[in-house]
Amino acid sequence: MKTPAINLETEQQLFFHNYARLPLHIAYGKGSFFYTTEGDRYLDMIAGIGVNAIGYGDQRLEHAITEQAAKYIHVSNLFMQKPQFDLAAKLLEISGMSKVFFCNSGTEAIEAAIKLARRFAARNGDTSKTQVLSLTNCFHGRTYGALSLTAKPKYVGGFEPLVPETGMIDFNDIDDLERKVSSRTAAVFVEFVQGEGGIHKVSEAFIARLKGLAAEHDFLIVADEIQAGCGRTGNFFSYMPFDLQPDLVCAAKPLGGGLPLGAVIGCDKVAEVFTPGSHGTTFGGNPVACAAGLAMIEAIHEDKLMENATETGAMMRATFEKMAEKHAQILEIRQYGLMIGITVNREAKYYVDEALKRNVLVNATSQNVIRLLPPLSISKEEAQLCLDTLDAIFSEEKQA
Repeated sequence: MKTPAINLETEQQLFFHNYARLPLHIAYGKGSFFYTTEGDRYLDMIAGIGVNAIGYGDQRLEHAITEQAAKYIHVSNLFMQKPQFDLAAKLLEISGMSKVFFCNSGTEAIEAAIKLARRFAARNGDTSKTQVLSLTNCFHGRTYGALSLTAKPKYVGGFEPLVPETGMIDFNDIDDLERKVSSRTAAVFVEFVQGEGGIHKVSEAFIARLKGLAAEHDFLIVADEIQAGCGRTGNFFSYMPFDLQPDLVCAAKPLGGGLPLGAVIGCDKVAEVFTPGSHGTTFGGNPVACAAGLAMIEAIHEDKLMENATETGAMMRATFEKMAEKHAQILEIRQYGLMIGITVNREAKYYVDEALKRNVLVNATSQNVIRLLPPLSISKEEAQLCLDTLDAIFSEEKQA
């Protein structure tokens, strides 16, 4: 077989057209930067869409992967595997919860949580308790259950009908929450900080009322920590500052240290819902991914990366606030650790394109939001490079 050229033209020939790939051929990464085959260096302020929490080329992560791969790469969930046990114990220690189910991705974690919630109700004798709700402006994934909870036109168009008995509560609207939940509600899924939705935090008042209604109607509260978890907001999980212990937590993205890994973490009351054969996965909890995940979590604690997320994120916010005083293009700044959204007065893709010309990778979401999800290991000097780049773009745009 002839080796294909790696460019956008060949990409269009080889693949379904569901990604708008950037015209960059990555050779390797180091720290907060990646390098192309042409020798150009780019500051990565997206971190593999929130995956590369400790940046590129961390030797602890690489050692964990190679050490486990030399032993065995896959044996299936028919066997007990030390990397799974070690990572599960660490997640339970951090969360204070009771049980873990490993899968391969965030959307699989959401699917498992939907099934678990409905089975929890059925095992308690209420087969009519099947309604599963989420919040507007959310993103939970692209498989049918997860997609049904996401339900934005750009994601669901042409894929209907969606999973029945799913719906949405208006974000932070307590009146709508009270209207929507009932004795038929099995679960409410919440991103405590919405990522794809533009970096929006759920209110404490909304969560307090949700907690009360969950006690009244006996439904599960599911925390989607796929993007906001693993230290990104300055807490290991973004629900932790709230007066709430979720019944289920879904994690993924950085959890596998860059390898595919998702998890559902459950509290005591759901600990016995899944029974042998009720749910499963061939590849979930891959031992190499679990070894990488444990190394990633240990690095976060060892290097005090949650503290860095808090401090560097606050520095970036303060600088953006100063920028907003001189650049009318900046409408709003939302920052939770190193999860940052800047609402601008035009399509944010313009700034993505302009920053890329200056060798800085940022992201756009919700049309007019510049989204930043840098490695938690980013230095203040590296973050300043991004800030200076955006400042220059805002200044040049104003002068044009």
